[in-house]
Amino acid sequence: MSKQDLRNSSVPYTPLPQNPNHQNVVILPVYYHRSNQNHRCLRRCITFSGVFILLSAAVFLFYPSDPTLQLVLLKLNHIGVNSSHKLTLDLTFSLTIRVRNRDFFSLDYEKLVVSVGYRGRELGVVSSDGGRVRARGSSYVNATLDLDGYEVVHDVIYLISDLAKGVIPFDTTTKVDGDLGLFLFKIPLQAKVSCEVYVSTNNQTITRQDCYAE
Repeated sequence: MSKQDLRNSSVPYTPLPQNPNHQNVVILPVYYHRSNQNHRCLRRCITFSGVFILLSAAVFLFYPSDPTLQLVLLKLNHIGVNSSHKLTLDLTFSLTIRVRNRDFFSLDYEKLVVSVGYRGRELGVVSSDGGRVRARGSSYVNATLDLDGYEVVHDVIYLISDLAKGVIPFDTTTKVDGDLGLFLFKIPLQAKVSCEVYVSTNNQTITRQDCYAE
């Protein structure tokens, strides 16, 4: 159909009205702020790190550890020489052992055993009764060892030399068995320490000792 035919057609033509309030709308995409996500991730990392550090500190503090032993006193109270039939010695020792509990719970020990030797030979063994050591505390245990008729045939030369020097070396081994009261549980603990102790014959005190835990 031509333009002339459209003008002569009987169908009226009405132009579209113009809207004076017409506005152009621009739709922008939504952008998420990456900085907020970074802050949230940082807060989570800090929280997890703090919880991990607290748990590690709790395990380090409350994990049970064996008690420590220290020979505080080894005093030679009496020494006597018998030469009627064999050359023997009568010895009397006084010992003081310090038991230190490093845990945050009390320690109950059944007994404490100390053996004393000279030049690699055991002189005797003494044991004490049990007791309790409070949390993060120490307890001192006293014991007396009496030796009658100790033969010194094999060690007489060393003994005479040590007496002349004024210092006698002794070997000691201390052992303690106990239980740690952790709430409703009992955790067995054990400690053992060996020492080489040098005792002065003049003032009956320890001049030097070298200890190591076993």
